[in-house]
Amino acid sequence: MKFLLDTHILLWAASASERLPEKARNLIEDLDNAIVFSAASIWEVAIKTGLARPDFAINARRLRENLLENGYEELPVLGDHAAAVADLPDIHKDPFDRILIAQAFVEGISLITADKTAASYGGLVRLV
Repeated sequence: MKFLLDTHILLWAASASERLPEKARNLIEDLDNAIVFSAASIWEVAIKTGLARPDFAINARRLRENLLENGYEELPVLGDHAAAVADLPDIHKDPFDRILIAQAFVEGISLITADKTAASYGGLVRLV
């Protein structure tokens, strides 16, 4: 199966964080699964790093390179994805989460998240 990782799940996986839920870890480690990250997640990391928060200093370019080197697939943000955001119920206010949810629906792949608000979209959005 193919799974799109929400940005926080992606960061926890990339840093081998204890915060990564076991269900997510199992999906990622299963070699039968294709693990996907969105270009929007890299953009989100770059923006947050650019805000110079002392608790968030991740090199977005290096993160992307490491993900690709470790077999993750990159999903670009397409016009179809952007347009699909308009079709989403107004449940989640975060534009990055909304584009990831739209990508999951357009591409027909499960979005893996620990965000209960995002998970309330149901369907392809899976809470771990």
